Amino acid sequence: MTRETMDAAAIIAHEAALGVALDAGRAVLEAGGNALDAVCAAVAELEDDPHFNAGRGAVFTYHGTNELDAAVMDGRARDAGAVCGVTHTRNPVMLARAVMEQSPHVFLSGAGAEEFAREQGAVMVDPDWFATEERWRQLQELKARKLGWFDAGLKYGTVGAVAVDAMGHVAAATSTGGLTGKRWGRIGYSTLIGAGTYADDRAAAISCTGSGEQFMRVGAAHEICARIRLGGEQAQAATEAVLAEIGAMEGVGGIIYATPAGETGFAFTTPGLFRGRADSNGLREVGIFGGT
Repeated sequence: MTRETMDAAAIIAHEAALGVALDAGRAVLEAGGNALDAVCAAVAELEDDPHFNAGRGAVFTYHGTNELDAAVMDGRARDAGAVCGVTHTRNPVMLARAVMEQSPHVFLSGAGAEEFAREQGAVMVDPDWFATEERWRQLQELKARKLGWFDAGLKYGTVGAVAVDAMGHVAAATSTGGLTGKRWGRIGYSTLIGAGTYADDRAAAISCTGSGEQFMRVGAAHEICARIRLGGEQAQAATEAVLAEIGAMEGVGGIIYATPAGETGFAFTTPGLFRGRADSNGLREVGIFGGT
């Protein structure tokens, strides 16, 4: 994902898709909605867009299926919900929210998660809804070239959103199809509260993308919040420090954050990070590569 390898049409298409998601979240906040509503609105747009590895456009497992994971967290009382391995729920992020709000649990998986989805009246689709020709080609390339256990290059990452609302409450949401060629029911970090997703009104809202195994080992999202809350670090410094720790484990990735004070930002150790940011003062920006 560099300027040299990404053609102009792809750049325009991805920037437009980022703008749609950004505007969906911003519209919620401008209307007086809360941070949780905003992040769910933004991530649902990204799940429906085939340019990203979440929902429609998710990567394939080694056995040729799309298995989807998502998590949400509300910083007000640290309520959270997550799902993994779903194959029929159109918007996993909305299912994760339903787990948080309508069940006694935090985390549901597979067939049980989708039984719950049907009980909640979630929009269900045929698994073919998620499949795209490009993701299928990527799986076949991985198998033909024997590139490893899975797509270790992490070329097709997670989507996520963080927000702070007018009341100073923060929320985070993350959704993914995982890794191309993943096996054995592998569960990524996006779904794990504290690894890829975390929100705490005492610190920040965090959403991560990258090499999931290392993010899990560090407990990246919670670690950033702990450094802010207990160590008194600034959000940007804490984010960069945790990415450095992940780098020492030979992991890479990107992180976005929002604090109750209204600070927003990001850091990444990859050549690019699809990203967008807007605030009540008129800021609206999207970016892909480093230095922009």
